Amino acid sequence: MKILVTAISFSSKISGIQRHAFNLVRCLLAHPEISAVHLVIAPWQQEMTQSAGLTRDTRLYIHVAHLKPGSISRNLWHYRDLPKLAKHLQPDLIHLTYPIPIDAASLACPIVLTLHDLYPYEIPSNFRFPRVIVNRLTLRQCLRNVDAIACVSDVTLLRLKQFAPQRVWSNAVRIYNCVEAAGSDAAKTPLPEMYSNPFLLCVAQHRRNKNIPLAIRAFSSLLSKSEIHSSTNLLIVGITGPETASIQEMVAQRSLNKRVLFRDGLSDSELQWCYERCDALLVPSTTEGFGLPVAEGLLAGCRVVCSNIPALREVGGKHCRYFELGKDEEQSFATEITTSLKHPKPRAIHLPHLSPATLASEYIALYRQVIEKRFAQIASEPNHSKLRDGSALREV
Repeated sequence: MKILVTAISFSSKISGIQRHAFNLVRCLLAHPEISAVHLVIAPWQQEMTQSAGLTRDTRLYIHVAHLKPGSISRNLWHYRDLPKLAKHLQPDLIHLTYPIPIDAASLACPIVLTLHDLYPYEIPSNFRFPRVIVNRLTLRQCLRNVDAIACVSDVTLLRLKQFAPQRVWSNAVRIYNCVEAAGSDAAKTPLPEMYSNPFLLCVAQHRRNKNIPLAIRAFSSLLSKSEIHSSTNLLIVGITGPETASIQEMVAQRSLNKRVLFRDGLSDSELQWCYERCDALLVPSTTEGFGLPVAEGLLAGCRVVCSNIPALREVGGKHCRYFELGKDEEQSFATEITTSLKHPKPRAIHLPHLSPATLASEYIALYRQVIEKRFAQIASEPNHSKLRDGSALREV
């Protein structure tokens, strides 16, 4: 089975979307039925892809798309140039790693979409006006034109049913994000100066739903009340976004510039070091589609303190400490952090339902289902010996 995976994104530094794309590729290459994976990236993602260690498998082919930075260029490439690339490569299936506008009529093979969340509807302030309108239109257009939707959690699948018509969500299934524990031997520090000082960790892009200001307020409160060691830092790992300016302003107003540290674009080994060495992982999100840092933190043996929202409950289960958002959330969050720190660090746990072997089988099962459905549709058409672009049917 030959799969074309699109992973073009706006950032040259790794974020959750890119991590999903790379983990998806690793999943597929772990399955013997996969004969080739064609991964499409942007020019500014080449170094990131090499750092992810994806080039070791001879079945992986990396294609660098010719496009310029900017959402218009990315959308036009997917709509106009993806069909040309697919016609040239003749994949059995295309897997989109996030919603983008597509010309489904020009694509001969079936299309699977990974749906991470429905933020354009859940939390429009993540995008601001008028960009949120474009994001909603893009999401709707993509959902209507794919053959199947792989939701990353039961929560995302439920929200899809709330926001989309039945003809859309009837093609959806839940397939979790793949999460692997990185080897401890490879872990290295992104901040040499942090070897000697304790730190709390927050892994989040600077977006409204990540609720980073709450983590900063709780951290400030703990310091002022001497409820954590006076040398403790807060390390925030994630790419910049719409909330960056307000987050930095809050840090400055509280005179925490030397105590709140920002990093982005960390390698897997650097991020693993952070998980293993932090005193606790803080995840105060107001809404999530999955909660990748929670899973990664548990696999690394982190103390995890997170908001009591459905997606984080689904991922973290009984292994995390939860606090309630809303009234007194700052004090509630701080209390759970101090309570967590009083207990020994937990052992790293195993999450077999998020493993490459498990999820590769689920992806292959979904791929076979949509390919067989497409073949059945073609066979029922009058001129069933041809695909939509005129090429002959091929065995999978």
